[in-house]
Amino acid sequence: MIDEPVPIIQAGSLAFVTRSESAGEESRLTPRGAATRRRIIEAAAELMYVKGVSSTTLDEVRAASGTSKSQLYNHFADKEQLVRAVVLLRAEQVMEREHAALQRLRSFNGLVRWRDALVQRNSLQKGAYGCVLGSIAGEVSDQDEVARMAVAETFDEWEKLIEAGLRRMQDARTLAADADPRKLAIGLMAALQGGYLLAQAAHDVTPMEIALNMALDHVRMFLSA
Repeated sequence: MIDEPVPIIQAGSLAFVTRSESAGEESRLTPRGAATRRRIIEAAAELMYVKGVSSTTLDEVRAASGTSKSQLYNHFADKEQLVRAVVLLRAEQVMEREHAALQRLRSFNGLVRWRDALVQRNSLQKGAYGCVLGSIAGEVSDQDEVARMAVAETFDEWEKLIEAGLRRMQDARTLAADADPRKLAIGLMAALQGGYLLAQAAHDVTPMEIALNMALDHVRMFLSA
């Protein structure tokens, strides 16, 4: 009997890989092989964002990435492995963007600017397709525990970036001492992801803007006079 891959979950690093992947596949690849692998993942990510995970076929990924069947299967034994790689790519992209936006957050105006940037970015596609990570979460969370954990950890890290900014506001005494930064951060994330979903369904960014505005109004209640 062939052993099933056992998930290895390393907290705080987004290192959700199978036992076979943990041997360091990336480091074993030639620069050309690494570029091919990256091209496959990026093509799959774009297709899955627009079409959904379940509706995207490996043949479509192969065609979009300009790779042969043997090249694709050399890097990914099946679609599940590819989906996990896409989740990690999206997590990396989202956290790179959010670190840049939130690592120096220390004022309510900073939160407003963060909101504005997210809404403006989503308005460019009229709200369609949703969050690049959240849109995958709905499809993989009940199907693949490894992918689900990677998504959950990324959302948690994202919330902690918001929470850290709110704590800096408390340190500066612009946010009341009795405010709960953790709960406020979770509320902002829930408004953001719910707003993404409603905007996706409506192909209109307005619901996302309203949801975030209401979440910010709640934060505003805790601002120091």
